[in-house]
Amino acid sequence: MMNKAYIFNGVPWFDQNGETVNAHGACMLKEGDKYYLFGEYKTNDVNKFVGFSCYSSYNLSDWHFEGLALPPQEQGLLGPDRIGERVKVLKNHKTDTFVMLMHTDNLKYADPCIGLATCDTIDGTFKFQGLLLFEGKPIRMWDMGTFVDENGTAYLLLHEGDIYRLSDDCLTAVEKVAENIAPGGESPAMFRHGDNYFMMFSNKTSWERNDNYYFVSNNLHGPWKEQGLFCPKGSLTYNSQCSFVFSLEADGETVPIYMGDRWSFPRQASSATQVWLPITVREDICSIPEYWPVWASESISQVFLEGMNEPLPSRSNGRGDSVSYPFEGSQIMVYGISDCHGGYAEFSIYDDTGERIHHAIIDFYSLVPDSNMKYVSPKLSHGSYTLKVGVMGENGVWYKKDGTQFGSDDYFVTLESVKVCT
Repeated sequence: MMNKAYIFNGVPWFDQNGETVNAHGACMLKEGDKYYLFGEYKTNDVNKFVGFSCYSSYNLSDWHFEGLALPPQEQGLLGPDRIGERVKVLKNHKTDTFVMLMHTDNLKYADPCIGLATCDTIDGTFKFQGLLLFEGKPIRMWDMGTFVDENGTAYLLLHEGDIYRLSDDCLTAVEKVAENIAPGGESPAMFRHGDNYFMMFSNKTSWERNDNYYFVSNNLHGPWKEQGLFCPKGSLTYNSQCSFVFSLEADGETVPIYMGDRWSFPRQASSATQVWLPITVREDICSIPEYWPVWASESISQVFLEGMNEPLPSRSNGRGDSVSYPFEGSQIMVYGISDCHGGYAEFSIYDDTGERIHHAIIDFYSLVPDSNMKYVSPKLSHGSYTLKVGVMGENGVWYKKDGTQFGSDDYFVTLESVKVCT
């Protein structure tokens, strides 16, 4: 199992330093034989711009932190106390350079604009260039995405369903292709399959998950037909929100891969996770019929891990309560239950000298109950270790502008079993 390129859904991923992969509202590009993941570099306390991150991988499993692709600016649209979200990176094929688009705003979300940054290399530090303009004016919208058609033409996607065609150098918007496709929709993502374009949206429920839906058309100008949900009703899109669709090649076939965020406010940096799943397309219908906790990127197939799970039954909402599990091996996986009563748990791994060698904070909240994998440790040198899971007595709670409360109503941490890899 150690050398396999597996994608684990709904658990934190770790980079070459054992740090949590912190890239949300993300996008993916492939350059040469490497994949590059760009996303929001979140914090665990306040929701403000602290940078956009870049990670690279050869297999979508082992991630290398390249650094901040765009750090905070000293002033202006991405300066102190500003919002930077939904980062998307495009390749400018005219110059072989790279263009970054993002939503910029103030902390009250009352000054939305689409920002623009550029870089000569995909893994370098981008330079913020200011606003993306259409007919000389800023585009004052927020949730955004991008799509590149088969002929290389790039498009800006916006909440509510507006679409703008970008110039050949991707530095300006030159045509408003469609508008108001999805009133009330946000976090747009698009892909093409054959002659049809598929455009995904989520509903507006703040950081909470909901049943995402999609539209289809054989022309970007429309008409667009609403097709309903692409995941089972009530699954809340497998507890995620659409962000981007990436085309993955395997066995001579190109498959659209859904990239979704499983937000964890306020501990977004440590506990928000990714849900990536292949999309099934038949003519003008797309779907993700089942949730794959683990799958292989090389074959785009579900993986059923070998070995028996060892029971580790535990359920507590008492701050400071903990459970320990000694093990010998090179990796440990923890299964548990998240629900509307769940809170945060502190996961620590200690070596045989008692030194803590890894630490993570795991969110056991989900509006829809979910019994699944909650933690997969980094790959360790084979040896003797102890896993300790502690109840933090904290949970995710947030409020919409109108005062509506979302999130957990308790602090429970519920464990079921563990699996140790030798």
